[in-house]
Amino acid sequence: MFILDTDHLSLFQRNDPHVTPRILSTPHLNLATTIITVEEQLRGRLDRIRKARLDEAYVRAYDNLLRTVTFFHTINVIAFDAAAQVMFNQLRELKLRIGTQDLRIAAIVLSQGAILVTRNERDFGKIPSLNLEDWTV
Repeated sequence: MFILDTDHLSLFQRNDPHVTPRILSTPHLNLATTIITVEEQLRGRLDRIRKARLDEAYVRAYDNLLRTVTFFHTINVIAFDAAAQVMFNQLRELKLRIGTQDLRIAAIVLSQGAILVTRNERDFGKIPSLNLEDWTV
């Protein structure tokens, strides 16, 4: 299974010429994202609504929120379950210098035995046994 990190999912949503064909050619059952990515995207959309001051900005922000919510009905979303929490705790014990959200994504991917599709090799590359692919190259 290929699990899309937030960066690749965002590129797909913007119809990136490198990422989009690869995602579209991957069987639906072999492709997913994490609930952490859902959280990150929704948090960003809600922040835009909160910061809007002009009518056009509100309309655009709510449109983006609706498109994002609708999009997540079209892709498999992997939960942060008990197995991921155990893996997350093990990763924290390694004292790796990467963000908590990235550690949660990595924990989900490792607990699923999947491959993380990301451009962020600098951080995720620090995690032992985490398989990575970058579909932007």
